[in-house]
Amino acid sequence: MQSGCDHVSTSQLQHLQHALSQSRLIATVLERAPELDMQNWYLGAGCIAQTIWNLQHGFDAASNIKDCDLVYYADQDLSSEAESAFIERGKQLFSDLNVPVEIVNQARVHVWYKKHFGYGIQPYHSIEQAINTWPTTATCVGVKYDQRGRFIVYAPYGLSDLFGLIVRANKTQITEEIYTRKVERWKGIWPRLTIVPWQETQGI
Repeated sequence: MQSGCDHVSTSQLQHLQHALSQSRLIATVLERAPELDMQNWYLGAGCIAQTIWNLQHGFDAASNIKDCDLVYYADQDLSSEAESAFIERGKQLFSDLNVPVEIVNQARVHVWYKKHFGYGIQPYHSIEQAINTWPTTATCVGVKYDQRGRFIVYAPYGLSDLFGLIVRANKTQITEEIYTRKVERWKGIWPRLTIVPWQETQGI
């Protein structure tokens, strides 16, 4: 068990590992992902946070999860063809799951980001830098098992907001409009969430 961040306690890591083990969806993706041989990968973002929220609301662990974000970083080849090869292999590998697994090379996000969101971003230089920019502190979490079977977590803003059911904007990259749209949907599904208004969130 290992964290890439000093402000994540051992007890929090243990709690996260135990909680995620209760989800067949998450456990299956983590178990099979190494078969893809992707560089610098993590399973992260919404599917991790929402598994915790589900369990704390008494829901099924996989309830209301729209997709699983399986991200990796490979800057040697930024072509869509290289990324698509992993996507197609992933479709076969995870074909029996009820939730789609979205595979994205974070090294090429800047190529399509402006078309999708309306404004451009600079290229990421690592998978960790990409995770640093994800929309909320609670969803800035990546997990995996390494080749030795150790549970690895990267959570640049810690895990306290995640376990505390606190949704706080990470203003590194997103807009208020994107944040508002997300939290309105989430509050309707997980009513115990505490939503920190955009205006009350300090820059991170």
